[in-house]
Amino acid sequence: MSFLQQNWYLIVAALVSGGMLLWPALVSGAQGAAVGTAAAVQLINREKGVLIDVSEPEEFAKGHAVGSRNIPLGQIEGHKQLPSNKALPLVVVCPTGARAGRAAGMLRKLGYENAQVLAGGLKAWREANLPVEKTA
Repeated sequence: MSFLQQNWYLIVAALVSGGMLLWPALVSGAQGAAVGTAAAVQLINREKGVLIDVSEPEEFAKGHAVGSRNIPLGQIEGHKQLPSNKALPLVVVCPTGARAGRAAGMLRKLGYENAQVLAGGLKAWREANLPVEKTA
């Protein structure tokens, strides 16, 4: 017991460093796992996954993944373009991937348990030379 009293600062330092090591795992678990472009394409092709772009309409018009549905982040709840089958995998994308994490969390709360974020966003999609289109 005297060791604990005399070396309390070592115990605090160990607890803080352990917490710092666990923090990334806890945060990524809350947001859900991100999938790479290859895994996203497999989900879309093999499991009839739906690509949801949460960009604003202006951003979506400038360039988006072919076949993606535009559902802005602020309009996710109850949007008519969401699939009625909540078991389908959803791949959520935005230009950088930042908004997609929040959107995937919202979708999971709405019952879409297979909502996943595209790691790197539309930028990663383009870098993988996957098809992108623009709308007028």
